[in-house]
Amino acid sequence: MVNRLRRHEIKDEDWERIRHFFPERNEHTMGRPRKDARTMLNGILWIQATGAPWRDLPDYYGAWQTVYKAFARWERAGLFAKIFEVLSKDADMQDVGIDGTYVKAHKDSAGARKKGAKGKRTVKECQKGYKS
Repeated sequence: MVNRLRRHEIKDEDWERIRHFFPERNEHTMGRPRKDARTMLNGILWIQATGAPWRDLPDYYGAWQTVYKAFARWERAGLFAKIFEVLSKDADMQDVGIDGTYVKAHKDSAGARKKGAKGKRTVKECQKGYKS
């Protein structure tokens, strides 16, 4: 099977920078062999990028329960903060921006007249002053 990079998966050069955070697979131990850490990390990234429920994780990342348990264990250990720190050191910020459709504004910023504010008059105030 050809190992190709899917959407939302970690690139080879980034994996090389963080692989030391993950334990090596030991094939000579008893019991079921551990799932590859990179595959599980890619499954976690897929969940985070798509917003899908854990049960919808594609089969090629492994059983969703296994990937979720790895996520919970790594989160408790503070692994994702360490990964973010390493990968963000020389991040390319070229395409980072804030889209105006995403920025949320408080309801008071919509131009409504505030209590005790002077300036614009309300419709009723305008009608009171209008004489025909």
